[in-house]
Amino acid sequence: MHCVLFRHGIAVDREDWEGAEEDRPLTDRGAKRVAQVSEGLKWLELQPTHVFSSPLLRAIETAKILQEAHRVRSVVQIVDELLPDASPDRLLTRLSELPPESCVFCVGHEPHLGLAASLMLAGKPAMGFPFKKAGACLIEIAMPLKPGRGLLHWWMGPSQLRALGRKKLKSEKLPLKA
Repeated sequence: MHCVLFRHGIAVDREDWEGAEEDRPLTDRGAKRVAQVSEGLKWLELQPTHVFSSPLLRAIETAKILQEAHRVRSVVQIVDELLPDASPDRLLTRLSELPPESCVFCVGHEPHLGLAASLMLAGKPAMGFPFKKAGACLIEIAMPLKPGRGLLHWWMGPSQLRALGRKKLKSEKLPLKA
């Protein structure tokens, strides 16, 4: 299984938001950046079969941008296992229910995503695996899924993923040589 852990894009600042925390949306800039990062993910030739999202609006908006950009046929699944305070063990349990050939995008929050990555890679949740907003990593997980058995393929911030997207767009515009 391939698991892409993806932190939501830039959201409206807490200080500027008067509504409920779970309803705090992406900014226009945040949505644009997620779309640019999506282009970079395409360069990596991922073929997602599932998109999971935290129930918080900024994560759902991010997940829908990813789903559309990658033409994922299944609907975005809203899962409590990606809430900021959820136990990373719960996410592994949810992932273990998927077919081994799955590629799943998991859109969530810090520090949860960093703790989940630590659990997958090192066998126990620990701080020190931070994600920037619209940053992601790809972890290959052998089945049966057990903590510490994940294999890290890449870990990139949003600027790196956007740069890959620009590279992809440039390569598509280059004329073919005879």
